[in-house]
Amino acid sequence: MQYYEKEKIKALPVQDAVGKVLLHDITEIVPDLFKGPTFRKGHVITPADVEKLLDLGKQNIYVAGLDGEVHENDAALRIAQAAMGKGLSISDPKEGKVSFSATALGFLKIDVAALERLNSVPEVIFSTLHTNQVVQPGQELAGTRIIPLSTDKTNVIEAEKICQQYFPIIQVKPMAKLDVGLVITGSEVFSGRIRDGFGPVVTKKFEELGSRITRKIIVSDELSMTVTAIQELLAEGAQMIAVTGGMSVDPDDLTPAAIRAAGGKVTSYGAPVLPGAMFMLAHIGDIPVVGLPGCVMYHRASIFDLILPRLLAGETIQRSDIVKMGHGGFCSSCKVCRFPSCSFGK
Repeated sequence: MQYYEKEKIKALPVQDAVGKVLLHDITEIVPDLFKGPTFRKGHVITPADVEKLLDLGKQNIYVAGLDGEVHENDAALRIAQAAMGKGLSISDPKEGKVSFSATALGFLKIDVAALERLNSVPEVIFSTLHTNQVVQPGQELAGTRIIPLSTDKTNVIEAEKICQQYFPIIQVKPMAKLDVGLVITGSEVFSGRIRDGFGPVVTKKFEELGSRITRKIIVSDELSMTVTAIQELLAEGAQMIAVTGGMSVDPDDLTPAAIRAAGGKVTSYGAPVLPGAMFMLAHIGDIPVVGLPGCVMYHRASIFDLILPRLLAGETIQRSDIVKMGHGGFCSSCKVCRFPSCSFGK
C-alpha cells in the first residue's frame, strides 16, 4: 500500500471503507469562507466519517488496507515513544509526523551514533537539532516519521529495538542550580583603578542557567591571594569556582598556577576553541574549577558558554572531549550574534 498507481487500485463505496486508509486528501469548499482538506491522505476512516464524506459528494473512495503494515501516524508515535528520554514531550501525529519539545530549560543530548542506526532502518526518519546545547521550555527539538503512508511492521519493530538498545536516543538533561564562588583577579581591579567588568558578565551567565554567585572576591595578581580566595570559597560551601583573568602567558598572569596550588587537578589548560583558547578546567575534589580568559568578558559566546552547561548537566568532561571541540569551535564573529542559533560549538 506504500506507493500506489491509480489504475492498479479499485474504489470502494464509502460505507465499505471504514477502517481503511485514505490515499489522497479530501477537500471541502465553502464559498467565500473555507477551502482546505477535511480529511488528509493517510487518515484511517471511521464510522463517524461516512456521513461527512457523503456530504462532500464522495460516494466511492480510493483506500487501502493495512495487511501486515503500520499506519504512518501509529509508526511515528511508536518510534517517538521508544526513543524519548526525560525532559521531553511529544506531539500528536500530524500528517504522519511526531514532534519533540523540551518541557523545561535543560541541556539537549542526542546519541548520534544510535541516531544514525535508527535512520538506517528502511522508511524511517528521525531528525534532531545538534546535540550538546541549551534548550528552552517549549522549544521544538526533533521530529520522526516514516516516508510512505504505511510501512511493514518489521521496520517499526527494528526501530523500537534500536531505541531500546541505546535508550534514550534523545533527552533533555536538567542543569544543577549551583552556589558558585567567583574570584576576580587583576591588580588594576583590586586597586580600584578600573571597574570590574568580569563579575557582571559571569554572574549573568550563571543566573541564566539557574545558578547563582554566592560571593565574589577580588584579588591582586598575587599567587597567595588567589589561592586563599579559592580556599575561602570552598570552605564556605561553593559548589563550583570560577576564576577570571590572569590566564595568558604574561608574567603577571598567575591564575593557572594558583588553581594548581589550591589543589586543582587539571583536566585541560587550553582548548581548540576561538574565543577561549586559554581556558582551564580543573577539579578540587569533586568541585569543578574553571579559569576564564578575558574573551569571556567581551565576547557574547565563548568556550565558557559551551562548557558551563555540560558541567551543570552533571557531565564528566575529559581532555578528549575538549579536543573534539575544535570541529565547530571557531566563532565567525558575526556583526549580529545569533548564538546559539549558529554553528559555534556544534
